Amino acid sequence: MSENLKRLTEQGVSIWLDDISRERLRTGDLQSLIRDKYVTGVTSNPTIFASALSKGDAYDTQLRDLAVRGVDVGEAVRAITTFDIRWAADVLRPVFDATGGVDGRVSIEVDPRLATEAAEKTVAEARALWWLVDRPNVHIKIPATLPGLPAITQTLAEGISVNVTLIFSLERYRAVMDAWLTGLEQAKAAGLDLSKIESVASFFVSRFDTEIDKRLDKIGTPEALELKGKAGVANARLAFAAYEEVMNSPRWQALKAAGARPQRPLWASTGVKNPEYPDTMYVDRLVTSGTVNTMPEKTLDAAADHGNIDGDTVRPHYEQAWNTMAALKQAGIDYDDVVRALEDEGVEKFVTSWNELLGTVESELKKAS
Repeated sequence: MSENLKRLTEQGVSIWLDDISRERLRTGDLQSLIRDKYVTGVTSNPTIFASALSKGDAYDTQLRDLAVRGVDVGEAVRAITTFDIRWAADVLRPVFDATGGVDGRVSIEVDPRLATEAAEKTVAEARALWWLVDRPNVHIKIPATLPGLPAITQTLAEGISVNVTLIFSLERYRAVMDAWLTGLEQAKAAGLDLSKIESVASFFVSRFDTEIDKRLDKIGTPEALELKGKAGVANARLAFAAYEEVMNSPRWQALKAAGARPQRPLWASTGVKNPEYPDTMYVDRLVTSGTVNTMPEKTLDAAADHGNIDGDTVRPHYEQAWNTMAALKQAGIDYDDVVRALEDEGVEKFVTSWNELLGTVESELKKAS
């Protein structure tokens, strides 16, 4: 077992795997990662499922059965993805039980095409997924778009655990936390057990650097180029500062007294895109208790092999993070434009992957029929 990953968990960081596949499940690989690499949760997205379905033969039997039954493509996709999520949830159930429901979680995303639709469509999809998976340790992933905010509130108010995804900006993150608190308040008013409602907020890191680095290269001044690779970590650290403010608010304290759980910040998009940067930078530089880091397997292996886990690397660095953001603004980076572009791109990428998934399943159904 990795000493680096052990130290990371001892610092209060939950390690989740940003990947799932039928092959990983049937070979026992996920169970091995839980045992050997301190993995305590799994996240998925449309891109991950599209990739899983395009490789190997793990889905062939189910695809043949679906083809024989003559189900449509949308129903087939849901049957396939929820099967994997249920299986992963069962593998992780001992972790869920051992941690009192904090970890052992598996996430499945609503149809990303709903990200810009009316909230009631997303809520209906969340209810359907919650029912289909039927496991207490599932998270329903809902994008943090403006139409997604009321959907997050309503879903939580109904007692459904939520992973809020695609968060890039500090302003939107504050809105997400407000939506979460409102949902819990409504759940409390309805007499629900708040201790059963769990949520994380997925704050994206590497994509932020990718977008800003591109703009810094275009500006091209020495001052601008010096800031490359610093924005993602600074933005995430300031997100945690915002989280701490909410955790100290009377509003949260009242919910906490009623049995509510915190909505932990989750560092997402932690695979390093630029090969010039250390491949564990979004692990090593975002260590603080009460957080989740969801890693692609390549990043998990790198952190296990040569991660530098040495105490809290978030809370002591708020001033430095503010200075970095101020320097980016001084260099000519328009923060609001960056986060708007990233959200639009994030939704578009997931919709593209979803359409690829639909296309792959449709093709496989035809071959199997």
